[in-house]
Amino acid sequence: MPQHTAFPHHGSRRIGHEHTCESATAYVIAALEAKGTATRDDFDVPAIVAASHAVAESWDIDSLEPATFWNIAATHIKA
Repeated sequence: MPQHTAFPHHGSRRIGHEHTCESATAYVIAALEAKGTATRDDFDVPAIVAASHAVAESWDIDSLEPATFWNIAATHIKA
């Protein structure tokens, strides 16, 4: 049975896709806004990207376990 994640493209890999800070930022925004309950303005997106990059040791934020990503995002909700 396939696993369902909150990530818009989790598990998909495009051959030749280059992971950059810009692609990581786009990925984070898409994940945060995927359910329609929050927007990028509700979070400190640059901080999420930086923390995710540090944990993943890569710009491939999709490589993180969903729980890890959401724990990082939860610590960067704007007040």
